Amino acid sequence: MFKYPLTVFTKGKVVLLGAWPGWLLGLLVLSCCAGLGWLIWSRLGEAAPNMRGWRAGVVWGMQSALVALVLLLLWQPAVTVGELKSQQNIIAVLVDDSRSMAIADAGVDKKMTREAAAVGALDGSAGILAGLQKRFQTRVYKLDRGLGRVEQIAGLQPVGDATRINDGLKKLAAETSDLPVGAVVLLSDGSENAGGIDLETIGALRNRRIPVHTVGYGKERAAKDLEMEDVSVASRAMADSRMKAAVSFKQRGLTGVKTMLTVRDGDKLLTQKEVTLGADGVLQSETVFFNAGTAGVRRAEFALAPVAGEESTLNNATTRLVSVSAEKKRILYVEGEPRWEYKFIRRAAEDDHGMQIVAMLRTTENKIYRQGIADPKELADGFPVRAEDLFGYDGIIIGSVEAGYFTPRQQELLREFVDKRGGGLLFLGGRFALSDGGWGASSVSELLPTFLPGGKSTFHRDAATAMLTAAGAESAVTRLVDDPVKNVERWKKLPYMMDYQDAGTPKPGATVLAELNSAGRAKMPLLVTQSYGRGRTAVMATSGTWRWQMSSALGDSVHGVFWQQLLRWVAADSPGQVVAGMPDARLMDEGKVKLTAIVRDKEFTPAGDARVVARMIGPEGGGGLVELAPVPNEPGMFAGEWTAERPGSYVAEVTAGRGSGSGVEELGKDVLTFERTDGVAENFHTEQNRELLEKLSSQTGGRYWSGDDVAKLPAEISYSEAGISVRDTKELWNMPIVFLALLGLLGGEWLLRRKWGVI
Repeated sequence: MFKYPLTVFTKGKVVLLGAWPGWLLGLLVLSCCAGLGWLIWSRLGEAAPNMRGWRAGVVWGMQSALVALVLLLLWQPAVTVGELKSQQNIIAVLVDDSRSMAIADAGVDKKMTREAAAVGALDGSAGILAGLQKRFQTRVYKLDRGLGRVEQIAGLQPVGDATRINDGLKKLAAETSDLPVGAVVLLSDGSENAGGIDLETIGALRNRRIPVHTVGYGKERAAKDLEMEDVSVASRAMADSRMKAAVSFKQRGLTGVKTMLTVRDGDKLLTQKEVTLGADGVLQSETVFFNAGTAGVRRAEFALAPVAGEESTLNNATTRLVSVSAEKKRILYVEGEPRWEYKFIRRAAEDDHGMQIVAMLRTTENKIYRQGIADPKELADGFPVRAEDLFGYDGIIIGSVEAGYFTPRQQELLREFVDKRGGGLLFLGGRFALSDGGWGASSVSELLPTFLPGGKSTFHRDAATAMLTAAGAESAVTRLVDDPVKNVERWKKLPYMMDYQDAGTPKPGATVLAELNSAGRAKMPLLVTQSYGRGRTAVMATSGTWRWQMSSALGDSVHGVFWQQLLRWVAADSPGQVVAGMPDARLMDEGKVKLTAIVRDKEFTPAGDARVVARMIGPEGGGGLVELAPVPNEPGMFAGEWTAERPGSYVAEVTAGRGSGSGVEELGKDVLTFERTDGVAENFHTEQNRELLEKLSSQTGGRYWSGDDVAKLPAEISYSEAGISVRDTKELWNMPIVFLALLGLLGGEWLLRRKWGVI
C-alpha cells in the first residue's frame, strides 16, 4: 500500500520535486479551502436547508482534503533517504553464544534453544545471511566474554561463561575503524553481565552512523522460576557476633509455595528459615540471623531450596564473603558509683572474647578504681584530655556520673570521639545520669538521641518491664532468639527491672528499640539509638537490667546476650586509622578491582601526605603491589586499580605510613577480602532483556526485530548512512494508498451527499 518499507519513512526526509515554491502550494490550498467553504455555505444552504451545520462541515472537509491532495501531487512529493551501495559495504553479524543461549524456550514450539533459533534464522528458511550476501559483504562473529570471527555458523555452541555485549561492540568498532561497515546485526537474548551499554560505545557507533539491529530470543517472562536477587550483609564482623542479612528474591508462577532459605559455610548449616513465596515478579525480602563464627574468611552461601517445576535452579543461590576479625574492641566505661549494673555489664563483656572493657569507677570524690587497663599509666590521671589517648578506644559508656565531672575540654573530646573518630557512645540511667546529672544543659546534649526533660528527679526506684517496638523486633541488638515472633514474646517475659529513668522524647532520626512500662505511667523510651557524624550514640534508661540475670533460671544467658550485642553495636563499627574499601567484594566475570582507602592520623585528621600501598594475595600465591594515589579534592582519600587475572579468593592488605627512612610513622593497616567468580552471572536474569536490545537499537538508529518478522531484515537494512552510502529519492505520487485516498474521498463525499439528498 505504501510501496516502500516503513524504514524509508522513519529515516527519510520528505521533499517536493516540483519547480514551484512550497509557499505557493500552501497559499493555493488555503485559497481553495476557503472558496469551497463559501460555495457550500451559500449554495447548499438555499437548495438544501438540512445541509447546514455539521453535515456541511463534513462535505467541506472531504472536498478540501481531495483538492489539497491533488495539489500536493502536482508538486511531486518524494522521500530522500540514505541507502548503502550494493557490494561495497560490510554487514557485521554478531551471534551470542553464551551459556544462557542454551535455554530451550525459543522457536515456534518454544522448545528450541535460543542458539538454535538464531542459527536457524541466519541459515535456515528465513535465510538472513543469504539475503544479506546478495547485496553486501558479511562478517559473522561469535559474542560471549569476547568477540571472535567465525567461518561456519553451524559450529556455534552456547558454552560461553559470560556475555559482554558492550565490550564486543566496542571492540568491533575499533577493529573496523577503517572499513565501510554499513550495519550491525546482533542476535542475542540481551543478557549483559558487565553492567549495560555505556555512552562511550554508543558514541563510537553513532559517530560512524552505524545502526545496530537487534534480534531478540527467549521468553520475556519465565513460566516458573525462583531467582535470588541480592543479599545485603556486612563484609566484616567480629568473631562470634550475630550477623543480620537481608535476602531479596523474586519468583514467577510459584505464588504461595513454601520453600526453605538456608545459610551455609561450606557443609556447615548456619541457619535456615521457611519462607512463603509472594506475588509474581514482586521483589521479596527476608531477614535471617546467623553467627559469624571464629576468625577467618567465611564464604557464606545463601540458597533457596528448589521448587518442583522450576525452569532453572542455578539461580537459586549466591555467595558472600565475610571477613571475621579476632581483634578485640576496647570500650572505656566511666562509672560514678559502685552498683550492680556495673558489675553485671563487666561480667557480660568478660564472657565475650571480642570485647574488652577498660573501666574507671569513682569510689570517692577524688579517687577512681581502674580495671582492665593495658599498662599502669593508662587512665592514671583520670579521663583522657588528649584526642590521641581517647581515640584509642572504640566505644565509651557513661554510667551514673554527672556532666560536671568532665571539664569543657573533655566534653568537647566526647563530641569529637563520636563525630570525628566515628566511635560509639552509650549513656546509662542512674542517680547522677541524664537529666539528673545535668547532661541536658551540657555541651554534650546534642549527642544524646533524646531531648532530655527539664529539672531533676527523673530517676525512679520503681519496678518497670521492657517491651520491644516494631524497630526493635527487627534489630540485631535486641534479638535474643532468632524467630522474630518468639523474640518479641521473650522480651515480654523478661523479669522486671529495679529502676528506670525518664529519657525524654526521641529526636528526629533517632530509633526507639525498646520501651518501658511502669504502673500508673505512660510508656517511655528505654533503649534509643541514633547516628551522629561518623559514629553513633544510644541511651539505655535504666540501671536495673541486672535482675534479668539474677531472677532468671540457672544457665539462662539472656542478660549476657543482650549486653554483648549492645556493646558490639557501640564499638564494632568504629573505624581504624586506615579504612579500605571497594565497590563490590564479588567480581562477576570481571577482574578489575577499584580500591580506596581513607587514611587518618592518631587524632583522626585526614593524612593527605601518607603513602598507601596494597599488597594483593591471590590463589596459588599470585598477587602484586598496588600504590594508591591521593584523590583530588578529597583529603585523606586514596584510590588505585588492580586486575585479578584468575577466578578465586583474594586478600588485599592495605598499609599506610608517612615520612621516609628511619623516621617512617606507621599510621595503620586494613584488610579486604574479595572473590572473582566466572560464569555465575549467566545463571541469573535469564529472561530476554528486550529493554536493553530495544534501547541499543533505538539509540544507534537500528531496529528491534522479533523472531517472527526477522525475515524482512535484509530488505530494510540497506537504508543507512553508514559505510559507503548515497542519497536516494523515492517518489510518492504513485503509491497505491494515494489512489485509494483519492477514490475514497471522491466516492465517500458523493455517497454522503446522495444520502442527504443533495446531488
